[in-house]
Amino acid sequence: MPLGDRYRPDPKYLDLGVEGFADPVEAADFPERVLRFRNQRWAERVGLGALTPGEWLEHFARFAPLPHNLPEPLALRYHGHQFQSYNPQIGDGRGFLYAQLREPGEGSGEIGTGRLLDLGTKGSGRTPHSRDGDGRLTLKGAVREILATEMLEALGVPTSKTFSVIETGEKLQRHDEPSPTRSAVLVRLSWSHIRFGTFQRHAFEKRTDRIAALAEHCLAAYYPELAGADDAPLALFRALRPRMAELAARWMAAGFVHGVLNTDNMNVTGESFDYGPWRFLPRFDPTFTAAYFDHGGLYAYGRQVQTLGWNLARLAEALHPASPDAPWQETLEAYQGEAERALARAFLDRLGLAGADDARDAETTGAIFGFLTARPGLPFQQLFHDWYGGEASAARAAESPHAALYEGRDFVAFREALDEHAPKPGVDATLASSVFQRARPVDMLIGEVEEIWSRIAEVDDWSALEWKVADIRRLGDALAESHAS
Repeated sequence: MPLGDRYRPDPKYLDLGVEGFADPVEAADFPERVLRFRNQRWAERVGLGALTPGEWLEHFARFAPLPHNLPEPLALRYHGHQFQSYNPQIGDGRGFLYAQLREPGEGSGEIGTGRLLDLGTKGSGRTPHSRDGDGRLTLKGAVREILATEMLEALGVPTSKTFSVIETGEKLQRHDEPSPTRSAVLVRLSWSHIRFGTFQRHAFEKRTDRIAALAEHCLAAYYPELAGADDAPLALFRALRPRMAELAARWMAAGFVHGVLNTDNMNVTGESFDYGPWRFLPRFDPTFTAAYFDHGGLYAYGRQVQTLGWNLARLAEALHPASPDAPWQETLEAYQGEAERALARAFLDRLGLAGADDARDAETTGAIFGFLTARPGLPFQQLFHDWYGGEASAARAAESPHAALYEGRDFVAFREALDEHAPKPGVDATLASSVFQRARPVDMLIGEVEEIWSRIAEVDDWSALEWKVADIRRLGDALAESHAS
């Protein structure tokens, strides 16, 4: 197999031990295996880019073990709060942990610096946790996850990566799609599949020993600078808390609504993953929801920061038995301030502007929200497209299709707030890119998602998806300097 030096297998989960934490499983034997999406960018990055088409199918459709990696797939055990109701009947019901490997580089915690990454699946067959489910994924669901992860990655949101999608030749019955519908197996590349709900399961089962062991494992695997801490549960929580604040803020600045913010959809590195009924905002609306079944707006756009705080409180409760004397309430209370500061940084980053100080950054965030609220006809992404770089884009904004909205008292407050911030390094290069030479931004609204899928479903035309992924990546490449600075 042509694997080079960049392939660095590290099946670290085995250090924890499988008993009590996971169940060895076998992948489904699919009737067909047709490659529909191969993330060559990330395959090259983790040393799997030289796999032949046949080898790719062998590993990501048949799930033959990668060299020196996990000998068999592991369905992970967890519980979770789903729409804030505790459910002890869940776990990896249509997926498993397939392999672990290191991103090339030294250290941990940032892209390109030695992070431990997981290859996990969605739609790979039944497991002991499937209950009445068939363990399968619809092809439409896989296409939607490609689009979500590509767009979020481009906008600087910490997210899993869709690594592979293979159509599997089965006809599935689903109540939320015209059925029968096509099937697929998806492989995602994630910075951990260990969830808040993993700790919740062991707390539910009163296994304090497993809570402590899992916390120590998470520090060693994902926060090695904290490995060996005297109080591993508290150290893990303190390290994760600002990452959750950053994640919520980045969703908000991206105009993204995850839709299903259950505790089993939160992981121990603060990375966004597992995309179901997601949406991007058409226009600024704090009450906008993504899931058709979220009738009360529990996971609405404007409640995402609050919801991640609620989920952190549930994690603290699960960790508490292994560290009963730790200052959990005080530690949890720090989240709100971290979230407010992260929110300001994230919105400034969307505008290509540097922070000033906490007070002025917060005032600018308020001015942005105020202006968006006062302009319900302004598409959310358009504002950040037109005003990227602040004053440097004034002439561009004057030519915008929505230039008529850039006037009035609230606009003056918005523009004066932008003037408090210097452009970030790389803004000129970003503005010179092809995506910022257009009148309209790269966006990802539900109508376009449905159009992309309809062309696949009706005439098996994948060109719209391929073009959209390429266009999103052009945006990500243009914004890369801003994300790095």
